[in-house]
Amino acid sequence: MRGFEPGVHAGLPSGHMTFVLPFDAPLELGVLPDGSSTPQRFDAVVGGFHTRPAAIVHDGNQRGIQLHVTAAGARALFGMPAAELVTAVVSLDALPGWHRLAGELLDRLQSAATWDERFAILDRVLTRVADRAAPSPRAETAAAMRRLVATRGVVDIASLAAKVGWSRRHLSQRFGAEYGVTPKEMARVLRFQRSKALLVAGRATLGTIAAECGYADQAHMNRDWRDLAGASPTRWLAGEALPVRHAPDVLGTAAA
Repeated sequence: MRGFEPGVHAGLPSGHMTFVLPFDAPLELGVLPDGSSTPQRFDAVVGGFHTRPAAIVHDGNQRGIQLHVTAAGARALFGMPAAELVTAVVSLDALPGWHRLAGELLDRLQSAATWDERFAILDRVLTRVADRAAPSPRAETAAAMRRLVATRGVVDIASLAAKVGWSRRHLSQRFGAEYGVTPKEMARVLRFQRSKALLVAGRATLGTIAAECGYADQAHMNRDWRDLAGASPTRWLAGEALPVRHAPDVLGTAAA
Protein backbone atom coordinates (compact mmCIF):
# COMPACT_ATOMS: atom_id res chain seq x y z
CA MET A 1 0.00 0.00 0.00
CA ARG A 2 1.52 3.31 -1.08
CA GLY A 3 0.49 6.93 -1.27
CA PHE A 4 -2.25 7.03 1.36
CA GLU A 5 -2.67 9.74 3.97
CA PRO A 6 -0.53 9.14 7.09
CA GLY A 7 -2.58 8.20 10.10
CA VAL A 8 -3.56 5.47 12.53
CA HIS A 9 -4.99 2.17 11.34
CA ALA A 10 -7.26 0.27 13.75
CA GLY A 11 -6.19 -3.33 14.22
CA LEU A 12 -9.63 -4.78 14.95
CA PRO A 13 -10.56 -8.04 16.70
CA SER A 14 -11.13 -11.02 14.43
CA GLY A 15 -11.50 -14.79 14.46
CA HIS A 16 -7.86 -15.15 13.46
CA MET A 17 -4.55 -14.44 15.09
CA THR A 18 -2.39 -11.96 13.20
CA PHE A 19 1.10 -12.73 11.89
CA VAL A 20 2.79 -9.73 10.23
CA LEU A 21 6.10 -9.72 8.35
CA PRO A 22 6.75 -6.07 7.43
CA PHE A 23 9.29 -4.98 4.82
CA ASP A 24 11.20 -1.68 4.66
CA ALA A 25 10.28 -0.53 8.19
CA PRO A 26 9.12 -2.12 11.46
CA LEU A 27 5.44 -2.19 12.37
CA GLU A 28 4.67 0.57 14.89
CA LEU A 29 1.88 0.13 17.42
CA GLY A 30 0.72 3.18 19.35
CA VAL A 31 -1.83 1.26 21.42
CA LEU A 32 -1.71 -2.49 22.06
CA PRO A 33 -4.81 -4.74 22.29
CA ASP A 34 -4.42 -4.89 26.07
CA GLY A 35 -4.91 -1.12 26.20
CA SER A 36 -1.31 -0.16 26.99
CA SER A 37 -0.26 2.99 25.15
CA THR A 38 3.54 2.84 25.18
CA PRO A 39 4.54 2.83 21.47
CA GLN A 40 6.35 -0.29 20.31
CA ARG A 41 8.01 -1.27 17.03
CA PHE A 42 8.31 -4.82 15.71
CA ASP A 43 10.40 -6.31 12.89
CA ALA A 44 7.98 -9.27 12.77
CA VAL A 45 5.05 -9.80 15.07
CA VAL A 46 2.35 -12.24 16.17
CA GLY A 47 -0.87 -11.03 17.80
CA GLY A 48 -3.27 -13.25 19.74
CA PHE A 49 -7.06 -13.12 19.90
CA HIS A 50 -8.28 -9.87 21.39
CA THR A 51 -11.50 -8.00 22.08
CA ARG A 52 -10.22 -4.41 21.83
CA PRO A 53 -8.64 -2.56 18.90
CA ALA A 54 -4.93 -1.94 18.50
CA ALA A 55 -3.65 1.32 17.00
CA ILE A 56 -1.13 0.93 14.17
CA VAL A 57 0.71 4.12 13.27
CA HIS A 58 1.62 4.45 9.58
CA ASP A 59 3.02 7.05 7.17
CA GLY A 60 0.60 6.16 4.38
CA ASN A 61 2.73 3.28 3.11
CA GLN A 62 2.82 -0.37 4.17
CA ARG A 63 4.71 -3.20 2.53
CA GLY A 64 4.92 -6.77 3.77
CA ILE A 65 2.92 -9.93 4.32
CA GLN A 66 0.09 -10.42 6.80
CA LEU A 67 -1.17 -13.91 7.56
CA HIS A 68 -4.44 -14.89 9.24
CA VAL A 69 -3.55 -17.73 11.62
CA THR A 70 -6.27 -20.08 12.85
CA ALA A 71 -6.51 -21.26 16.44
CA ALA A 72 -5.08 -24.63 15.38
CA GLY A 73 -2.27 -22.80 13.61
CA ALA A 74 -1.05 -21.35 16.91
CA ARG A 75 0.01 -24.79 18.10
CA ALA A 76 1.35 -25.86 14.71
CA LEU A 77 3.47 -22.75 14.08
CA PHE A 78 4.31 -21.51 17.56
CA GLY A 79 4.15 -24.67 19.66
CA MET A 80 1.69 -23.23 22.17
CA PRO A 81 -2.04 -22.73 22.69
CA ALA A 82 -3.44 -19.45 21.46
CA ALA A 83 -4.25 -18.54 25.08
CA GLU A 84 -0.57 -17.85 25.72
CA LEU A 85 -0.74 -15.02 23.20
CA VAL A 86 -4.15 -13.61 24.12
CA THR A 87 -4.37 -9.79 24.00
CA ALA A 88 -0.59 -9.81 23.47
CA VAL A 89 1.58 -8.66 20.60
CA VAL A 90 4.82 -10.64 20.59
CA SER A 91 7.96 -10.28 18.53
CA LEU A 92 8.31 -13.35 16.31
CA ASP A 93 11.89 -14.04 17.41
CA ALA A 94 10.70 -14.36 21.03
CA LEU A 95 8.54 -17.41 20.23
CA PRO A 96 9.78 -21.01 20.63
CA GLY A 97 11.71 -22.20 17.60
CA TRP A 98 11.75 -18.78 15.93
CA HIS A 99 14.75 -17.09 17.57
CA ARG A 100 17.06 -17.51 14.57
CA LEU A 101 14.48 -18.35 11.93
CA ALA A 102 12.61 -15.02 12.22
CA GLY A 103 15.52 -12.92 10.97
CA GLU A 104 16.40 -15.45 8.27
CA LEU A 105 12.81 -15.51 7.00
CA LEU A 106 12.58 -11.72 6.85
CA ASP A 107 15.90 -11.42 5.02
CA ARG A 108 14.88 -14.00 2.43
CA LEU A 109 11.45 -12.44 1.88
CA GLN A 110 12.84 -8.92 1.51
CA SER A 111 15.56 -9.97 -0.93
CA ALA A 112 13.27 -12.06 -3.15
CA ALA A 113 12.65 -10.55 -6.60
CA THR A 114 8.94 -11.36 -7.01
CA TRP A 115 5.86 -11.96 -4.88
CA ASP A 116 5.55 -15.50 -6.24
CA GLU A 117 9.06 -16.18 -4.97
CA ARG A 118 8.21 -14.70 -1.57
CA PHE A 119 5.10 -16.83 -1.23
CA ALA A 120 7.08 -19.95 -2.15
CA ILE A 121 9.70 -19.13 0.50
CA LEU A 122 6.98 -18.55 3.07
CA ASP A 123 5.25 -21.83 2.22
CA ARG A 124 8.50 -23.78 2.58
CA VAL A 125 9.42 -22.22 5.92
CA LEU A 126 5.97 -22.48 7.48
CA THR A 127 5.55 -26.06 6.29
CA ARG A 128 8.90 -26.96 7.83
CA VAL A 129 7.96 -25.34 11.12
CA ALA A 130 4.49 -26.90 11.18
CA ASP A 131 5.97 -30.36 10.67
CA ARG A 132 7.39 -30.22 14.20
CA ALA A 133 5.45 -32.31 16.70
CA ALA A 134 2.99 -30.11 18.58
CA PRO A 135 0.34 -31.22 21.08
CA SER A 136 -3.23 -30.99 19.88
CA PRO A 137 -6.02 -29.22 21.77
CA ARG A 138 -8.78 -31.20 23.42
CA ALA A 139 -11.18 -32.60 20.84
CA GLU A 140 -14.13 -30.89 22.54
CA THR A 141 -12.59 -27.41 22.48
CA ALA A 142 -11.48 -27.84 18.88
CA ALA A 143 -14.98 -28.99 17.89
CA ALA A 144 -16.52 -25.99 19.66
CA MET A 145 -14.18 -23.61 17.82
CA ARG A 146 -14.99 -25.19 14.46
CA ARG A 147 -18.70 -24.81 15.16
CA LEU A 148 -18.32 -21.17 16.14
CA VAL A 149 -16.36 -20.41 12.98
CA ALA A 150 -18.80 -22.34 10.76
CA THR A 151 -21.77 -20.36 12.11
CA ARG A 152 -19.94 -17.00 12.19
CA GLY A 153 -20.79 -16.82 15.88
CA VAL A 154 -24.53 -17.22 15.43
CA VAL A 155 -24.95 -20.11 17.85
CA ASP A 156 -26.40 -20.71 21.30
CA ILE A 157 -23.50 -21.34 23.70
CA ALA A 158 -25.50 -23.68 25.97
CA SER A 159 -26.45 -25.79 22.93
CA LEU A 160 -22.83 -25.72 21.77
CA ALA A 161 -21.68 -27.03 25.16
CA ALA A 162 -24.28 -29.80 25.08
CA LYS A 163 -23.19 -30.77 21.59
CA VAL A 164 -19.60 -31.43 22.74
CA GLY A 165 -20.78 -33.17 25.92
CA TRP A 166 -19.81 -30.54 28.50
CA SER A 167 -21.62 -28.07 30.72
CA ARG A 168 -21.57 -24.45 29.59
CA ARG A 169 -19.29 -23.52 32.51
CA HIS A 170 -16.81 -26.30 31.79
CA LEU A 171 -16.73 -25.44 28.09
CA SER A 172 -15.99 -21.79 28.92
CA GLN A 173 -13.16 -22.81 31.25
CA ARG A 174 -11.54 -25.28 28.85
CA PHE A 175 -12.09 -23.08 25.78
CA GLY A 176 -10.56 -20.11 27.59
CA ALA A 177 -7.56 -22.17 28.67
CA GLU A 178 -6.88 -23.10 25.03
CA TYR A 179 -7.79 -19.91 23.17
CA GLY A 180 -7.66 -17.16 25.79
CA VAL A 181 -11.24 -16.03 25.16
CA THR A 182 -14.57 -17.61 26.10
CA PRO A 183 -16.92 -19.11 23.50
CA LYS A 184 -19.26 -16.14 24.07
CA GLU A 185 -16.44 -13.66 23.40
CA MET A 186 -15.34 -15.53 20.28
CA ALA A 187 -18.93 -15.63 18.99
CA ARG A 188 -19.18 -11.89 19.54
CA VAL A 189 -15.94 -11.27 17.63
CA LEU A 190 -17.01 -13.51 14.74
CA ARG A 191 -20.34 -11.70 14.35
CA PHE A 192 -18.50 -8.38 14.44
CA GLN A 193 -15.97 -9.59 11.84
CA ARG A 194 -18.69 -10.55 9.40
CA SER A 195 -20.61 -7.31 9.96
CA LYS A 196 -17.42 -5.39 9.16
CA ALA A 197 -16.94 -7.31 5.92
CA LEU A 198 -20.53 -6.65 4.85
CA LEU A 199 -20.21 -2.97 5.78
CA VAL A 200 -17.08 -2.54 3.67
CA ALA A 201 -18.65 -4.43 0.77
CA GLY A 202 -21.54 -1.94 0.77
CA ARG A 203 -24.06 -4.65 0.10
CA ALA A 204 -26.78 -3.66 2.54
CA THR A 205 -28.08 -1.16 5.07
CA LEU A 206 -26.91 -1.30 8.67
CA GLY A 207 -30.25 -2.76 9.74
CA THR A 208 -29.97 -5.56 7.19
CA ILE A 209 -26.36 -6.26 8.19
CA ALA A 210 -27.37 -6.47 11.85
CA ALA A 211 -30.11 -8.99 11.06
CA GLU A 212 -27.89 -11.07 8.78
CA CYS A 213 -25.13 -11.27 11.37
CA GLY A 214 -27.38 -12.42 14.19
CA TYR A 215 -27.73 -9.23 16.22
CA ALA A 216 -30.98 -8.53 18.06
CA ASP A 217 -31.20 -5.18 16.27
CA GLN A 218 -29.05 -2.37 14.88
CA ALA A 219 -28.57 -0.84 18.34
CA HIS A 220 -27.13 -4.16 19.56
CA MET A 221 -24.66 -4.17 16.66
CA ASN A 222 -23.67 -0.57 17.32
CA ARG A 223 -22.94 -1.36 20.99
CA ASP A 224 -20.68 -4.24 19.99
CA TRP A 225 -18.90 -2.01 17.49
CA ARG A 226 -18.21 0.64 20.10
CA ASP A 227 -16.77 -2.03 22.43
CA LEU A 228 -14.74 -3.92 19.81
CA ALA A 229 -13.76 -1.16 17.36
CA GLY A 230 -13.96 1.93 19.55
CA ALA A 231 -16.39 3.57 17.12
CA SER A 232 -19.73 3.08 15.41
CA PRO A 233 -19.68 1.30 12.03
CA THR A 234 -20.12 4.48 10.00
CA ARG A 235 -17.59 6.45 12.04
CA TRP A 236 -15.00 3.66 11.73
CA LEU A 237 -15.53 3.39 7.97
CA ALA A 238 -15.18 7.14 7.49
CA GLY A 239 -11.97 7.28 9.50
CA GLU A 240 -10.14 4.27 8.03
CA ALA A 241 -7.62 5.54 5.47
CA LEU A 242 -6.10 2.21 4.36
CA PRO A 243 -7.95 -0.38 2.26
CA VAL A 244 -9.50 -3.11 4.39
CA ARG A 245 -8.51 -6.72 3.77
CA HIS A 246 -10.47 -9.74 4.98
CA ALA A 247 -9.74 -13.39 5.60
CA PRO A 248 -11.26 -15.74 2.99
CA ASP A 249 -14.96 -16.64 3.24
CA VAL A 250 -15.88 -13.91 5.74
CA LEU A 251 -18.75 -12.86 3.48
CA GLY A 252 -20.08 -16.35 2.88
CA THR A 253 -23.37 -17.66 4.18
CA ALA A 254 -23.17 -19.11 7.68
CA ALA A 255 -23.31 -22.88 7.89
CA ALA A 256 -26.38 -24.53 9.38
